[in-house]
Amino acid sequence: MHKPGSQRASFIILVVLVTVAFVCLLLPFYSALLWAVILAVLFNPLQRWLVARLRGRRTLAAAVSVLVCVCIVVIPGSLVFGALAQEATGLYQRIDTREFDPAAIVERVYTSLPAFMVDLLGAAGLNNFAAIQERFTSTLAQGSQFIATRALSIGQGTAQFLVGLGVMLYVLFFLFRDGSQLAATISRASPLAPRHTRHVMTKFTTVVKATVKGNFIIALIQGTLGGLTFWALGVQAPLLWGVVMTLLSLMPAVGAFLVWVPVAAYLLVIGDYARATILILVGVFVIGMIDNLLRPMLVGKDLRLPDYMVLVSTIGGLALFGMNGFVIGPLIAALFVAVWSLLTEERGRAEPPGM
Repeated sequence: MHKPGSQRASFIILVVLVTVAFVCLLLPFYSALLWAVILAVLFNPLQRWLVARLRGRRTLAAAVSVLVCVCIVVIPGSLVFGALAQEATGLYQRIDTREFDPAAIVERVYTSLPAFMVDLLGAAGLNNFAAIQERFTSTLAQGSQFIATRALSIGQGTAQFLVGLGVMLYVLFFLFRDGSQLAATISRASPLAPRHTRHVMTKFTTVVKATVKGNFIIALIQGTLGGLTFWALGVQAPLLWGVVMTLLSLMPAVGAFLVWVPVAAYLLVIGDYARATILILVGVFVIGMIDNLLRPMLVGKDLRLPDYMVLVSTIGGLALFGMNGFVIGPLIAALFVAVWSLLTEERGRAEPPGM
């Protein structure tokens, strides 16, 4: 006869193996599943409101919620991505044909610098002007070529993209309709204590809302204002630079100023003081103030992570998961802090008084 201990160990091993196999099946669509969960968390208040308005008809409410997500997120995102790909491709072609010559811009800036700035650059080892020109031109060309190539590969893989989009919307529908029952099932099946499970699940939803609803909306507003300002001032590729400012604004200690400050400096150097002044005023008093005004309202203290941890986890997430790392990185960091805080709390309770 089998001992109860060996039977339980065999059962646990079976559960682990089946779970790992199931996760491997889901890996090709992890991005679609991730964004289905994110949208379900963000639009859950809308789903609850629709269920109440439609007198408990959860299926109809879920269908309407999915339609709202398509209209608010999917369609605008596809349009912006298509325009970005077209602009990046055009910029790369202009660089390749020398219609737009970054090296000439660098040379013009360099020759306009005062003598003390040239001496400082020489002291810092930046007086090799030809190397600086080549590096700047190569970096800009590679960046625009990367975006254009990515867009081309996605366009060629339209079938795969549509399958992923279909999976996301399909899963999103059932998350809207059966999300509360699914959360209750996960809570009952969790090997953690009920209190710990609730804490981790609450932390997950809090981080998703703070990261996407808060940080992404703020970054999107900053990038949009920066792109519109560039367009109004006649700067090349305003949509491309607007997207770059949006991405940079997602990371603490790194922001849109890394884009608009060099452009403003270039305009000052070439003597275009009117456009430079407008760009500086908009950058400082509009783009720069958005974060201070909106972050307390949209994010507050929900994330409760130091800026350095958000920055490092975001960069690490980007390196491991690509664009999804903007969400996955801070999420893993927040769950790390939550789990270790629970462990510290439990150890504090277990220790006798006076220890």
